Amino acid sequence: MKKNQKPSIAPGMDDAEELDRDATPEEIEKGEYTNVTTFSWDEVDPS
Repeated sequence: MKKNQKPSIAPGMDDAEELDRDATPEEIEKGEYTNVTTFSWDEVDPS
């Protein structure tokens, strides 16, 4: 990835379903996987 290029998801991809899927043993063996970190901001005010 180039220095100024932002990560993206392919058009039409169901990101929640695809990103939650674990890599198969074959994909891991071939190195065809990506570690995914999910950041969630909880906007509920506790007061």
